[in-house]
Amino acid sequence: MELHTGRLIDHIHLRTQDLKAASRFYGAILDVLGIPYVADDTHFQADELWIDVGGQHSHVHLAFQARDRATVDAAYEAAIAAGGKDNGPPGERSYHPGYYAGFFLDPDGNNIEAVFHGPADRSADSVTITFEMPK
Repeated sequence: MELHTGRLIDHIHLRTQDLKAASRFYGAILDVLGIPYVADDTHFQADELWIDVGGQHSHVHLAFQARDRATVDAAYEAAIAAGGKDNGPPGERSYHPGYYAGFFLDPDGNNIEAVFHGPADRSADSVTITFEMPK
């Protein structure tokens, strides 16, 4: 079985009512996952994720990849400690063999997931984009 992912989403833009709470929440999760981010008074940004204050907040499902089950557990605990609400504790799911995930709601009610798909070989750790400079 092969799972090809990382080619569909260009970026995710969430709107929040409380940027400080959202930054604290997502920062706690990304710290556990080892993903760098930038946060200031106007936005929070990490890889393809952008969060800013908007008129109406978003309601989406967003899943973060974890390197193993322990990282799913740690991300779930960090999310709850940072103000998230339980939406399904870490455990195996029936989506496919090896699927292990924890679900939690962010401060705006978005359904956030930390997931480990089980042991697998990846063709690359990440996609590398090299921009061509105009001549």
